[in-house]
Amino acid sequence: MSHRPARRARRASASPLFTPHGTDRASRKAARRRLAEAVAKARSEVAGQAAGTATADHESPAPLYPPSGRPGPASARGNRLRLPDHRMTTAIAAGAYPFLAEGGLGAEGIYIGRDVHAEASFVFDPFALYGKVEGFTNPNVLLAGVIGQGKSALAKSIGLRSVAFGYRVYVPCDPKGEWSPVAAALGGTSVALGPGLPGRLNPLDAAPRPASLSETDWAGEIRKRRLLLLGSLARTVLGRDLLPMEHTALDVALDTVVTRADDSGRTPLLGDVASTLNSPEQLDEAAGLMSGRLGDAARDLAHAMRRLVHGDLAGMFDAPSTVAFDPDSPMLTIDLSRLGGSGDDTALVLAMTCASAWMESALTDPRGGRRWIVYDEAWRLMRHPGLLQRMQAQWKLSRGLGIANLMVIHRLSDLLTAGDAGSEGRALAEGLLADCSTRIIYRQETDQLHAAATLLGLTSVEAEAIAHLNRGRGLWKVAGRSFIVQHLLHAHELALFDTDARMH
Repeated sequence: MSHRPARRARRASASPLFTPHGTDRASRKAARRRLAEAVAKARSEVAGQAAGTATADHESPAPLYPPSGRPGPASARGNRLRLPDHRMTTAIAAGAYPFLAEGGLGAEGIYIGRDVHAEASFVFDPFALYGKVEGFTNPNVLLAGVIGQGKSALAKSIGLRSVAFGYRVYVPCDPKGEWSPVAAALGGTSVALGPGLPGRLNPLDAAPRPASLSETDWAGEIRKRRLLLLGSLARTVLGRDLLPMEHTALDVALDTVVTRADDSGRTPLLGDVASTLNSPEQLDEAAGLMSGRLGDAARDLAHAMRRLVHGDLAGMFDAPSTVAFDPDSPMLTIDLSRLGGSGDDTALVLAMTCASAWMESALTDPRGGRRWIVYDEAWRLMRHPGLLQRMQAQWKLSRGLGIANLMVIHRLSDLLTAGDAGSEGRALAEGLLADCSTRIIYRQETDQLHAAATLLGLTSVEAEAIAHLNRGRGLWKVAGRSFIVQHLLHAHELALFDTDARMH
């Protein structure tokens, strides 16, 4: 048997693919070429066997590239892949990357519902956001939406859930009595005022003196608050600003009443002020050497104040208070539903002015903690500059007092009913809007879109969105950032907040 083929095979297998060091360049190139051909042949055989197996087993064909990846520089291994820079606008980026969403306001706060675009939970707490979010300058909130879209449920839900965070909730005007069940469920207090009801509030009650103020300074502060209250009531009834001599008459009458009340050891009443204004001789005597006859100048003012004692508000604010303010109560509401049925809102506004003045003892207490002040159905108040002035002062002091004001209206155009362009009422209403870092807009009718876009500075996309929002879904604008949020209610909340029970 010849061994020549075996010797030739051994010589072929011993032939190196790489030439030894020192050989010429052509030999090294040839060696590298033979190595590449051998690797390619081996991969081709492996791929052929895999394809045959897959065909036999009726399976999908093998991948085009082996598991180790594509060979050579095209594999992008070793961080050598570099793409050229490209510039684009944010509008183009939003279309090129449609799955990016707003990151939200963080996880600290009151649970509201679901962020529709981000598909994540949405929480909100104005006290937590203040000082942490750029452009968030105050804790005040505006809530607007047409009837039946769930804005009242949102307001009640915020109040109810805030109690779990240790906040207090005050509702100085509940024109429909819807907050009373919420207060009862929380163990709070609800005071019902109206003709024939036993509830009484004396708006001239003096608040407890803070430890930081002296007796003299606090007496001056109480006098200023009482004058502001009496001036607001008089302007509301008269429908105009007070004349200079009317201001003086109100000032003199209050000092006379307070002096008599201090001598007798009791709290002054609105009836005492009205009685003094209706006594021209007594008023002139108290004025002393002041020029003019205050008694004659204060005739209209006396008739205006008389309405609080003998008119449609008789028996509610002209007697000592029958309820004491409890600063530890989680919720306090003033139920004025007995006054909201008539077409004239003057009585309701007067009652709200007196009730809010009575609540000031809690609002101005720096130890009272964080509190929500809810002005439900605030559209009724826009035509009364006297009350708007009191609200504006409360808006301005919100940060120092630790309170968050929530104003609920139907349409953004309600703010325009405060007066003509350039009037004091319009300026006050627009000032309230400007002092709200958070604006929540539920669905608006198409004829209200222009007013909403103008007052809030909405984009065309936002204006289009608020025209087609579903029930319980609103546009939240928080310090320049926008969210579409679906408010979610617990079953117990849904039953507690249901304002459509009579419709079912």
